[in-house]
Parts: sequence; structure tokens; C-alpha cells
Amino acid sequence: MASRIIRRDGDLPRRSLWNKLRDVALTDVTVVARGGSIQDSLGRLEEILLEADFGVPVTMRLVAEMEGLARRGAIKTEEAFLTALRGSVEAALRSGSSAPGIIRAESAPTVILVVGVNGAGKTTFIGKFCALLRANGMSVLVGAADTFRAGAIDQLRVWAERTGAGFVGGSQGTDPASVAFDAVDAGVSRGVDVVVVDTAGRLHTSTALMDEMKKINRVIARRLPGSPHETLLVLDGTIGQNAVAQARTFAEAVPVTGIVVTKIDGTAKGGIVVAVHEALGVPVKFVGVGEQAADLVAFDAGDFAREVLEG
Repeated sequence: MASRIIRRDGDLPRRSLWNKLRDVALTDVTVVARGGSIQDSLGRLEEILLEADFGVPVTMRLVAEMEGLARRGAIKTEEAFLTALRGSVEAALRSGSSAPGIIRAESAPTVILVVGVNGAGKTTFIGKFCALLRANGMSVLVGAADTFRAGAIDQLRVWAERTGAGFVGGSQGTDPASVAFDAVDAGVSRGVDVVVVDTAGRLHTSTALMDEMKKINRVIARRLPGSPHETLLVLDGTIGQNAVAQARTFAEAVPVTGIVVTKIDGTAKGGIVVAVHEALGVPVKFVGVGEQAADLVAFDAGDFAREVLEG
């Protein structure tokens, strides 16, 4: 891969998750063969994984797997422990629906709806995503259906100009569903490959906002049956278990098909990616590791499992 999934902030050195795990160091593992207990080490492992935002269900399963391996004598060294834990994290990310590729329509355009709360990095993701699509030779049109914020419309217009994507947007206060409809309509009439529709994200607890998401979804499907072909949920990787709550709320309103986790750079809490995948049972598609157009990384479970542990 050209870019690491997790980057370390040079001005704010941090201890990688593995450095913390080495403190556990399996000091009690070898005593299992002598009938001893490793409960202290397992307790510390549990605390570390919870602090790294793996969440309770994933953490308990990982700890149980490590305990089982230790009791069978399968992990007696730090390296064996790291390998086993990395394999379990990767397996968790590959469980259920986990195909990372973008779903493509049988005939153009492919319509991608992007949802998430304000501040999660949704607009920036769309801009970087458009740059990626354009770099792969696809024609793109962006629909600015977050009409609650004039700034979001202007930001997307700038990204569209920068990446060579088409743009459809109303003014602040315009009905978001009508903008989404116009964007899909323009994508069909212009014969573009991909239409990316932004949406508002005022509060994930807002019933009105969730109703708005449902309306946009219906209107898009009315203009182009079978669409949206992807609904990508953008989550801020720094907000911990709140991301899981947000994910569940959005998934109740619209059929989320993929997850994008932003702001992964500089955090030792990458376990939230595993927790969200576990909660929704849908694939992680991308992670954002910076502000530049190239700082959008297609998700790979093996790479992520290695880097989230080793730093």
C-alpha cells in the first residue's frame, strides 16, 4: 500500500497498542502448563482492548480466544501472542459482510449516498473519494444535498472543481431531497459513471434528520430504481463508542452498505473500526488518514490488523 492506514503524529508521540500489550508480555502464560493462573494478564489485556475502543463484545471474544490458546500451550512468546491476536482481529474484520470493494451498478450511473453527522469528515471524504474515482478514469458528479449548511455546498463545489467532477447544488434551505433527485437526474442524462450525493448531518439523535435521510433515499430510488447502490456511513474515529451509537441510528433509518472511518491518524484507538463493523455487520470500505486528497486508503483487514496492533 502506498499509505499507512494509521499514522503517528510526529509532534505527539504515542505508545502503540502493541507497546501497551507488551506490558502484559504474557508473563503468566507459561505458568498454565504448571497449573497456574493467567487471570491477571487476561484482565490487563481486557483493559487495554477496551481502552483502544474495541468495545465489550469484541474484547470479550478476543480475550477468550487468547485464553484458550494459552491454555492449550499455543502461545508461549510475545511474537506468538502478537500473531494470534492479530489473526483474531483480522478474522473479526472479515466476519459477516466484509467485501471492501464499492458496489457498482450494472449500468451507469452508480449512485452513492453519503451519510453521517456534521464534523465526522463527510465533506472531506467525498472530495477525496471523487479524486480517487477520477484518478481511476471515472466520470463523477457530486450532489450537494446538505442544504442546511451553506459552507458544505461551497466546500463540495470547490472539491468538484479541483477534481474535475460535475456539480449539482441548490442554495441554503433548498429541499435536500429535490437536490438529490436533480443530481441523479443529471447523472443519468449526462451519462456519468458515478453520482455521489452528500446529505446533512446535524444530529444523529434528530428524528427529523432521520426522516430526511429516508426521504432522500426514497426520492433517489424513484428517479433511478435500484439506487442508491451504496450508502456509505462516515464516522469520526476519535469519538470512541459514540461512533457505534451513531452507526446504529443511521442504519435504522437507511440501509447502510459500507463504513468509512475518518481521523484514524494519530490515534491509538483504532479498535473502534472493529467495534463498528461488529455492530452493523457491513464492510469497512475506507479509512481517512489525513487531509490531502491522497490520504484516503481502501480498507484491507490484514493491513489494518497489523498496523492497529503494531503501530
